[in-house]
Order: sequence, then structure tokens, then C-alpha cells
Amino acid sequence: MALRSRRRGAHGRLSIATVTITVSPETFLAIVGAAAVCGTIAALATSRGIVLPVVVLELLAGVLIGPQVLGLHPNGFVSFFADLGLGLLFYFAGYEIDLQRIKGEPLRLALFGWAMSLAIAYTIGGILAVTGVVLSLLYTGSALSTTAIGTLIPILSDSGELRTRFGTYLLAAGAVGEFGPIMLLTLFLSTGNIAKQGLILISFVTLAVGVAIFAVRSSGRALPLFERTLETSSQLAVRWIVVLVFALALLAWRLGLDLLLGGFAAGIITRQMIKTREMPVFDSKLTAVAFGVFVPFFFIVSGMNLDVGALFASVSAIVKMLVFFVLFFVVRGVPALLLYRKVLDKPARRALALMCSTQLPLVLAITTLARDSGHMRASTAAALVGAAVLSTVVYPVLGLRVRHDLGVEEPAAEVAATATAS
Repeated sequence: MALRSRRRGAHGRLSIATVTITVSPETFLAIVGAAAVCGTIAALATSRGIVLPVVVLELLAGVLIGPQVLGLHPNGFVSFFADLGLGLLFYFAGYEIDLQRIKGEPLRLALFGWAMSLAIAYTIGGILAVTGVVLSLLYTGSALSTTAIGTLIPILSDSGELRTRFGTYLLAAGAVGEFGPIMLLTLFLSTGNIAKQGLILISFVTLAVGVAIFAVRSSGRALPLFERTLETSSQLAVRWIVVLVFALALLAWRLGLDLLLGGFAAGIITRQMIKTREMPVFDSKLTAVAFGVFVPFFFIVSGMNLDVGALFASVSAIVKMLVFFVLFFVVRGVPALLLYRKVLDKPARRALALMCSTQLPLVLAITTLARDSGHMRASTAAALVGAAVLSTVVYPVLGLRVRHDLGVEEPAAEVAATATAS
């Protein structure tokens, strides 16, 4: 399929360029079919009381249908869908972060915990760099310090943990563990100088705040209209939210920032626009669009892109992957075990530590940037990505198992009351 695109030349004149995008219906159908099969297996497992997050199955399905096993390759069209899925994944990460809910003790502990994680990560990264295991302590340490709250959102939602007291502390820890590395990626890990990137970031934040103010001020008129069209073919709420996500992602990309920041900002803006207004039908519609279509593309394509051959090419490669897998827990899990002793019991802290150690999207972004800039070997990048995939497969399942053994706890509203009282 040939697409014509307009590009502005060096002297400001528009030129026409023809870009050829190869579309493979077989690959596209294989991904869609794999997503449906994974969802079915996860639903059947859940109905039998088996903890089996669908994202785990999607990653494994990607490996199965990918070039390593069945020989299907993700082309540009499929990768575009995967990018859309990643943007919507970060939208939900921002959308679920209710600042009123996590303020106080949850946010304070999350900030302190991530600061501890960063210190541990850079110390470990420095040791690995000095011994020659890695090239850059900055890129390796930053990759170790993330938490994939966007990946955890569907897992927490399906398990009912999203609205619990435990879920509030995890949301705060995950929000900081995802937003902090995004800031590192924007300011310090990019190829531009820090001052320039800082000005660009300030520009983006200023524009995003302007959009937020406009959205909040117009919410009194817009939300009733949105609600009236939720059961009609116009679907205004879904259409305009998708516009917001893609517009902010495009703005971030055009400014030279990571598109993840755009999706994250769109989610926060939507949350502030809705505030305490309950719109369950809207949540259901947008969840269906995101997790029913686009988000599975990201996880399945991530599995397809995983270089399994490089990971298992030698014993040292396997060892390096397992070391990074353990280091994820050391960097993100240990601070959780230490800091939450006064607010969570020991089993809950273990579950929190395990889930905070879950990583993937930002590891992919950081390793790609590091390889492109020559600050990371291909083997190290493959080991980090493999460890991140393994963390997504293992840590949430173990965390949910610990939570399942604890039984049901009080709703999240009690956290706000406790924080206010303190």
C-alpha cells in the first residue's frame, strides 16, 4: 500500500514523498486472533479461581507467533497499532491516578521509595559499569528504577484490587515509578542538552495545563452532552478522549519528547475533568476500545520483538537476564518492604514489593534509546528486555497470589480518612 505524505523541505517548501507501508493481513489476523485466544484463556482461568493475567498470555503469544517460532514479523502497520496501544496504556496509567486519592501518606511514601530506588539503581549501575558488565550506569540504572503501572492497571482492575486500600498505595508507588523515569528519559537520557530539553518540557507542560484548564472549565457543559451520547452512534466521549490522547502524544513527539508523556498527561487531564463524577458507562466504553483492540497489540508485538535467540544464545546471556530480573526486585521491591511497615502488614508489603518490581514499557524505551546512542550493547539491551518480560510474567502473579491468600480488605476510601487524620 502506498501512502503520500507532505514534508516541508529545508527552505520551507512542501515536497511530496511516497512512503510504502507493507500490510500483511496474515500477521494482523494472527495478532487479533492471539489477543482473542489470550482473553478467552484468562477469562476461563479466572472463573476457576486461577490467577492468570491476560498480559502474561499476550507476551507469550507474541513469542509464539513471532519470528522465533512461527516466523511472523511485525511490520510498520502492526507496529503503528502497537504504539497506539502503548499510548492508551499510559493514558489509563494517568487516568487511574486520582491525585486526591493518593495525596498524603501514599504519595509521600511513593516519592521517598523511588528516591531510594534511584540511589540503589545508580549504585548497582555504577558497579556494573566499573566491572565492564554494562557501558553506562545512567541508562542501566534508569531502566532498573521503573514500575510498569500501566501494565499493572488491567491486572489490578480484573482482580478487584484497584479500589482497595492496598491498591491506593500501589497506584501511588507505580505513578511515581513511572512518571519519574519518564522525566529522566525526557531530561537526561535524550540526545539534546539538559537546558534545551528542560525548556521543551516546560513548554509541553504549559500547553498541557492550558488544555487541562479549558477541559475542566468546559466540563460543566461537555459532560452532560457526553453522557447523553454514550449509548448513541456519535459516542462523543470516546471520540474526544481519543483525540486528546493522540493530540498530546503528537505534541510530545513533535517537541522531541517521548510520546508516553502525552498519553500520561491526557489521562491525568481526563481524571481532573471528571473528578468525582461517576461515569461507569464511559469507563466501560473506553476500556473496551483500549484493552479490547489496541493495548493487546503492544504486548503481543513486544513478545514478537523479543530476541529469544540472543537471550538463550549462551549461558552468560541467560545469567545476565536472571540477574537483571532479581535486580528489579532489589531496586523497586526492597524499598517497599522497608518503608511501608507502619501502613501495611508484612504479606501486603510483600505483594506491594512484587508488583512494584514489574517493568516493561519504559525498559523498552530506555534500552532502545541507549542502543541508538551507543550507550548499551545489544546483549545488555536484550537481557534487560527479557528480564522485564519475565518480571511481567512472574511478579504480578506472585503478588496476586499473596493478596488472594490474604482475602478481602477494606475499601480505598479508608486510606484518605487515615491520611487526613494523620
